Amino acid sequence: MVPHLREQFNKQVSGEGYRAYMDELGAAHPGQLDFRVAETPVFIDKAFKNKILSACESIVDVITQYNFKPLTSRAIPPEIKVRHENDHAHFIAFDFGICENVDGELEPQLIEMQGFPSLFCYQVLQDDITRKHFDIPANYSMYLGDFDKQRYLDMLREIIIGNESPENVILLEILPQEQKTRVDFACTKEYLGIDTVCITELIKEGNKLFYMKDGAKTAVRRIYNRVIFDDLQQQSPEIQSKGSIFFDDIDVEWIPHPNWFYRISKYTMPYIRHPYVPKTRFLSEQRDIPEDLENYVLKPLFSFAGQGVVIDVTKEDIIAIKDPRNWILQRKVKYADVIPTPDVPAKVEIRIFYFWKDGELRPVPAGNLARLSKGKMIGVRYNKDKEWVGGSLAYFEKD
Repeated sequence: MVPHLREQFNKQVSGEGYRAYMDELGAAHPGQLDFRVAETPVFIDKAFKNKILSACESIVDVITQYNFKPLTSRAIPPEIKVRHENDHAHFIAFDFGICENVDGELEPQLIEMQGFPSLFCYQVLQDDITRKHFDIPANYSMYLGDFDKQRYLDMLREIIIGNESPENVILLEILPQEQKTRVDFACTKEYLGIDTVCITELIKEGNKLFYMKDGAKTAVRRIYNRVIFDDLQQQSPEIQSKGSIFFDDIDVEWIPHPNWFYRISKYTMPYIRHPYVPKTRFLSEQRDIPEDLENYVLKPLFSFAGQGVVIDVTKEDIIAIKDPRNWILQRKVKYADVIPTPDVPAKVEIRIFYFWKDGELRPVPAGNLARLSKGKMIGVRYNKDKEWVGGSLAYFEKD
């Protein structure tokens, strides 16, 4: 993305250098790093950063408009709607591919978004260790706006913990010890001081929740929610029955509230008009099947981690859909082979983190993660036995 920095960085990286980097990254929380980490960060200049943020702010305009809740009322499946929804999502993540337009120019294109947390604390660790092992220019930062490490963690702490004691705030997951993202749970404990609790470990008494901490029954007043209902619905009946607490009238504050996972999602994309947001329609509102289906991708509204996505769409695929209201047809984008590597170039997605404090009119951009791929899609299943792929972070040129 920034040719002279890319050239300098690639000269730094050796097999031994990467191994030393990974050794320290893995040693921070032994046994918890369970996904491949790419050999390189991504360098983004100011002009491209501003293009990404322009798209984000345009989407935020839609999310903050007065009628956003009525507009997205159908986004939440009725059987998993959670009570006591608050006024806004505390966290939003925007996923952009670095793409090539018809003129061969690089531009960001929105792939997905979610009103849900991401690897917020792990990225702090990765930034610290990346800078120890590699020469990252001082005028490039993982953080956005006025954020640095301290301001970033302070805002996370304010949003997640608020005025509660950390022992009364938990990170909630399903079988957290089995999650690929569990290194972030360990980092959250390190930086914010809150425990990760499996949904099976919650104790409900009346409308109150508790968990066991150091042998003592401890009240839960805030839940930093990392449970995705699609995942919950794939669990055993015993675990699913524990998930019923989501639908009880319980006295807790959700950070973020589960309903926002659905309101700010693929469901929102048909309402956005921006050059860096691919044209998207609900399949039920698509009057005619496009002749150039090779330029579209078909996505289910209610799925995660790329499940159910049809990349090479046919008319038969569309005709076979029984519930077109729950699918979108999205203009396909062309990922650019943008990162030179020792063999073939890598493609890039960048996830921008927005944080939204209570009492503020809008969320603000705070940080990011990046993912490198050489496969047909971003994700582990498409990048097996490849190098210079996996989780990373972007360094943005400061204003």
